[in-house]
Amino acid sequence: MRERASGTDRAVEAVFREEHGRLLASLVSRFGDLDLAEEVASEAIEAALAHWPVQGVPDRPGAWLLTTARRKAVDRLRRDQAYAARLAVLRVEADRADPAPPADAGVGGDLPDERLQLFFTCAHPALPAEARGALTLRCLAGLTTPEVARAFLVPPATMAQRIVRAKKKIREARIPFRVPGADELPARLPGVLQVLYSIFTEGYAASAGPRLQRLDLAEEAIRLTRILRRLLPAEREVTGLLGLMLLIHARRDARTSADGGLVLLEDQDRSRWDHAMIEEGLALVPAALTGGPPGPYGVQAAIAALHDEAADLATTDWPQIVALYDVLLALAPSPVVALNRAAAVAMRDGPEAGLALLDDLAGEERLRAYPPYPAARADLLQRLGRLPEAAAAYREALDLAGTEPERTHLRRRLNAIDPPGPDTTPAP
Repeated sequence: MRERASGTDRAVEAVFREEHGRLLASLVSRFGDLDLAEEVASEAIEAALAHWPVQGVPDRPGAWLLTTARRKAVDRLRRDQAYAARLAVLRVEADRADPAPPADAGVGGDLPDERLQLFFTCAHPALPAEARGALTLRCLAGLTTPEVARAFLVPPATMAQRIVRAKKKIREARIPFRVPGADELPARLPGVLQVLYSIFTEGYAASAGPRLQRLDLAEEAIRLTRILRRLLPAEREVTGLLGLMLLIHARRDARTSADGGLVLLEDQDRSRWDHAMIEEGLALVPAALTGGPPGPYGVQAAIAALHDEAADLATTDWPQIVALYDVLLALAPSPVVALNRAAAVAMRDGPEAGLALLDDLAGEERLRAYPPYPAARADLLQRLGRLPEAAAAYREALDLAGTEPERTHLRRRLNAIDPPGPDTTPAP
């Protein structure tokens, strides 16, 4: 019986993971309240855990959960008539201010899946930036509040307050639960994509902690982006973002050593890359770059593709990568893009050329607390034989590094050019 229950629990967990966003979106669309939707969705899962071990997992578990949750919501509203009246007033006001499209219509009238509405609600520009990713993981990925807190490296109480404030903002600002119209979509979609890319970036390169990567977070971002692409198949930047994530995530196994240490791109065993994932990502790049002007995610996917197609660092098409960074700088100028371009120029034209570009960025505020900047300078200074300056840059990068694998890597590089003496303590 224990084995059966365990198997059923796993089935419920798999269903919940896959259906949670759709379930929550349907409930919010029907009742207009995110808190109510979350509560009855959780109650429906609890009911499934009680009934499915005995009755078996239904053929359409998502429909079972939705029916159960709707019944529980109706029961709750019948018990609390004042709450139901307030919800009704809010829905009438929202409909007057911003009429919803027909239930069977989305962008272009062919997207009935209400998860798309939830994507845009969670990433609404009226919400604080730090709340958008949290709501996306909470509502669309189905993570618990403590899990979301771990994802953003904050205490659970802090994250709970952040989510509560975001929900309150949705209610008080009458943020509509709907898909933006065709005229609004170009302005709103980048915010949704930025939320997904931020989640992926934290998974690909953790900002702090004992591990370099947080694979569960990166994989959740990919899963959500796959959903968004199914919902918006004609949006090239969605395709570009998915391609970019796949082409980067394909290197995950080679990015760390057996003991969890950092392995640089030049030292990675490329046979350990996920070549099936690379092929999937490569197939998305042409669609992201054709049919109109390129977007930032499509260009970044093209850069990642050139890295993944190369046999090694020496045979990488650095001139083409630099040219793509030129395009990216024109589309989305930022100090981080300029830093990455400088590193590519160093590979194309030599370390002195790259260092000159990095030195031009010395006054950029965003790079002052960005560990890759002093680390890149240290590497180029070391290659030029300017070892005291390289050591100073490595120390600066060590002070900024957030994860233990990064610190270990930088410490080794520093000690290789400035070894501690017999009576001194190694670099911290």
